Amino acid sequence: MKLLCVSDETDPLVYSKNIASRYADVDAVISAGDLPLKYYEFIISSLNKPLFFVFGNHNLEYLHQFNDHSLLLNQYGYKDGKVQSLPPFGGEFSDGKVLYDKKHDLIIAGLGGSMRYNKGAHQYSEREMYFRMLKMVPRLLFNRLFRGRWVDILITHAAPLGLGDDTDRCHQGFSTFLTFMQWFKPRYLLHGHIHLHDMNANRHHVYKRTKVINIFQSYILDDPALGKGREDGKNRR
Repeated sequence: MKLLCVSDETDPLVYSKNIASRYADVDAVISAGDLPLKYYEFIISSLNKPLFFVFGNHNLEYLHQFNDHSLLLNQYGYKDGKVQSLPPFGGEFSDGKVLYDKKHDLIIAGLGGSMRYNKGAHQYSEREMYFRMLKMVPRLLFNRLFRGRWVDILITHAAPLGLGDDTDRCHQGFSTFLTFMQWFKPRYLLHGHIHLHDMNANRHHVYKRTKVINIFQSYILDDPALGKGREDGKNRR
């Protein structure tokens, strides 16, 4: 399975008239946040592939509508006393959810947002992120019982603590993500938030059985075993 992964900054190679030919062989698109919805819509309309995304700590104009299901269903909401419509969009909002892509037999979970560093939206304390994770446990347990594994990919915006994060409060990672990887054993954790000024810098870390990848700007994840629900011929345990 091949995934186009994007985060934080638009990539000229993606935001291009050649996107359809350049990425024709991808099966799906993953976003770790901080990108405008119009960028996602361009990718979806160009590639005609499913896109799974979380919000980061920027580009949060429509966050309240995705968090309020009644507003999302009606495509309208209020912000600053004005009616605001959600632009045409076909992405799969994965933040705080566990989703199953039946076509590719792929289980995706999402935990967006960053560490709280001011009073901005979509920022969380460690405790708050931990309880966001706990709300996902029933669905993860269902997957374990009926699909043989908990989850295949965890999409986050922030990095896990000590694995590609930074020392300032804003870019500090969450230890909750370490707990998630230890308990639920995703094959991948894909995150953004940490900008790579040197595109040759290391994007990869490993924790337990999980490959942690910083997908800043764009990254191609190509794994023939992904989406088959198996690893080395055995169900993940």
